[in-house]
Amino acid sequence: MLKRIGTVCAMLTLAAVVVAVGCKGKAKKAEDGPEPGSKPAYASKADEGTITGKVSFDGVAPAPKKIDMSQDANCAGSAGDKSADDLLVADGKLGNVFVYLKGGPADKFSYPTPSDPVVLDQVGCRYHPRVMGIQTNQPFKVVNSDNTTHNVHPSPKTNQEWNNMQAQGAPPIEKKFPRAETLIPVKCNQHPWMKANIGVLAHPYFAVSAKDGSYTIKNVPPGSYTLVFWHETKGEQTQQVTIAAKESKTQDITYKAGATAAATSMQIGPALVLP
Repeated sequence: MLKRIGTVCAMLTLAAVVVAVGCKGKAKKAEDGPEPGSKPAYASKADEGTITGKVSFDGVAPAPKKIDMSQDANCAGSAGDKSADDLLVADGKLGNVFVYLKGGPADKFSYPTPSDPVVLDQVGCRYHPRVMGIQTNQPFKVVNSDNTTHNVHPSPKTNQEWNNMQAQGAPPIEKKFPRAETLIPVKCNQHPWMKANIGVLAHPYFAVSAKDGSYTIKNVPPGSYTLVFWHETKGEQTQQVTIAAKESKTQDITYKAGATAAATSMQIGPALVLP
């Protein structure tokens, strides 16, 4: 009987040691910081900089093709330009270029997710805007301002694909993209000429060039980055850029008229003379 009691006591003592060691290990893991794979939150030192520039177009842009919208009388009868907008060139400048940062502090830290939704509208049987950026898990809202039905169909590779019908007057489609992905093409299954592109990033350091080719990326933490320029038909170019504390930098780039998306992919753009 005494022998059995001793055995039980020994087992209880061993169990207590195992639990103590396990708890100690867990406590140590918590003290070590974030879970593996997570990123520390970015803490501003009020020394962020700004990157601005213009995207130029070298050469003669082809005349925009007219879009045949006759398959839908509501589209054909809508107001507004019926020209293709996949190549937006004005006075030698290129619009709808998605510009964003890779590497450096942009990828090292985590950043707050904005609560304001990014809105994609359908007006005149066209997507507005044609190119847009959004952060991961930021609210994404699609509205239909047309007097016809659309099918909104993003085709991501790492996020979940979806295809939603949206009739005139229907409530907004509300979604989120949990994974970074550049860029996600969007089409309308009802109207094949309707195209858009969504850049999803885990940080806020991106912009889209305006009609005059200008872009601005604000509040950039000091550090070294790859600056990426992406265009739907003219492809991707990159530049290396280093931002010092509170520095403003100009980074321009030029796309050639004869270049295509395949030809320009991952080309290194020329270094810019900085102010």
